Amino acid sequence: MITLHHVPQSRSMRVLWLLNELDVPFQLVEHPFDKSLRRPEFLTLSPAGRVPALEIEGERMFESGAMVEYLCEKFPDRGLGRLPGDMGRMDWLMWVHFAETISQHVAILTQQHIMLYDDAMRSPVVMKLEAARLKKCYAAIEAQLSTPVENRDYLLTSGFSACDICVGQAVYMARHFAKTDEFPEVTAWMERITSREAFKASLPGPDAMLLYTKDFYEAWDV
Repeated sequence: MITLHHVPQSRSMRVLWLLNELDVPFQLVEHPFDKSLRRPEFLTLSPAGRVPALEIEGERMFESGAMVEYLCEKFPDRGLGRLPGDMGRMDWLMWVHFAETISQHVAILTQQHIMLYDDAMRSPVVMKLEAARLKKCYAAIEAQLSTPVENRDYLLTSGFSACDICVGQAVYMARHFAKTDEFPEVTAWMERITSREAFKASLPGPDAMLLYTKDFYEAWDV
């Protein structure tokens, strides 16, 4: 049995989306985003006290990028990975891990807007810088999606894959702080991939404790 430890609207959402796309049996354990992630029993699953944590085949994993690679290799027939020797392997790896570049900027903005409760601790300068850095990331995705080839609907010309899941989930979080309106290819791509049933199934349920309670946080909203 595969067990995913998950916090809604966090990095673990990319692994949840992937598991839904793979259509394999798994158990979901949902956690609040609070100090309970520092409990000794959870630290045995994820020593830094973060999600996702994955239990699989009697082993434990605690890095989402590694989980994505492992799961795609474990279920290669689903076509979401690009295995060693595949022509698209290099690009696939690059985009899978580019999601973490986006997520680092999102993490800083989440801290600034949400986790720091005292306005005196917040920095409008940091907010604006990090939002601008997210737009640099959008520009990189826009350039990839604008490459003049046939059927350019996804990050790889070979079709939808786990790199769309990873980057798409990161952009899903990022759009709480930086809009994609000036990036038409990114906006259209996000509409395509978020219309997938597996993405919808990875969204927070009606009773979930939300990390983001607003659709958008202005850079000067302090």
